[in-house]
Amino acid sequence: MTFSATTILVLALIAALVITLGVWAYTTANRLDRLHVRSDQARNALSAALDRRAVVARTVATVLGVNAEPERADQARHLVALAGRAERTDWRDRETVENQLAGALSAVEISQLPPQLVAELADAEARVLIARRFHNDAVRDTLALRTRRSVRLLHLGGTAPLPTYFEIAERVTAAASTGLEVDTVRTSARVLLLDEDNRVLLLRGRDPKVPDVEFWFTIGGGVDPGETLREAAIRELYEETGYPADSSALHGPLWRRVAVFPFNGELIRSEELFFVLRAKNFEPNPAKLDFVERRSITGSKWCHAADIAALDRSGETVYPYHLDELLEEAIAAADGRADPEVRSIR
Repeated sequence: MTFSATTILVLALIAALVITLGVWAYTTANRLDRLHVRSDQARNALSAALDRRAVVARTVATVLGVNAEPERADQARHLVALAGRAERTDWRDRETVENQLAGALSAVEISQLPPQLVAELADAEARVLIARRFHNDAVRDTLALRTRRSVRLLHLGGTAPLPTYFEIAERVTAAASTGLEVDTVRTSARVLLLDEDNRVLLLRGRDPKVPDVEFWFTIGGGVDPGETLREAAIRELYEETGYPADSSALHGPLWRRVAVFPFNGELIRSEELFFVLRAKNFEPNPAKLDFVERRSITGSKWCHAADIAALDRSGETVYPYHLDELLEEAIAAADGRADPEVRSIR
């Protein structure tokens, strides 16, 4: 039995189409799986941010309820009840409860709270805001691919449920969400500097206004006018450690963090972008610290993940939070084993 050239050509075209369709289906299914994982992670991050806001709301209620008149005592009890409902409610019903909690928090008279608690509340609101945006972005991207006709016909989404948007009241800024007026709003570039033993260099510091409380943080600082994020990261690295580096060696940004905190008598709202850089171990020797930095930076230390966890357990706060758990992700990015995709962290 012989085949004509035309038959062979047709069979070859059909085979090519089948292979092309198979490759497309395989890559699309893999991409869809990654999008579902991203959506799940974003939902977990949003849930954690909402849980933290509920904890802060309960603290606010405790402060309001101390020696309060009946009206404020009722407000405190209402906040406690809403915070409890928010933590216990199923995800499908949580949107409604969280909006009620947001409304109750916006009615709190900020002047009645200690400044540190006001900053904590603003920070919690900021985390909810950014987590909600990342969650809805992930849902949007997943639905855009999942709802394509070809994807639906071939059932490439499998049996995974469709992700849903989470709509909650959102203010223009984290400060507005608590009625708080910040003194400084800035963008910061931060560097996770890793040595050849996968240790990260942390700086120890303190608020000049609260010298008894020390904490640990990564290298970095505010971006100057006309400066790019990478230029700021390299400048801050040199100023704080004396280490010269090329901006092309930076990986990232890997993470994005929004924080509201009091420092040196001001309340600061900072949007922080984190880069990763690999370097040989060296002894940091600051090259150019300003007056405030000389008063606030008190030391440095190269840390493994276990060292960071030990600092946390001893009561010495490390920023960003859970850096010991995040370190493996930074190591992978520094070694080029992962293509960094900016995501929100605490």
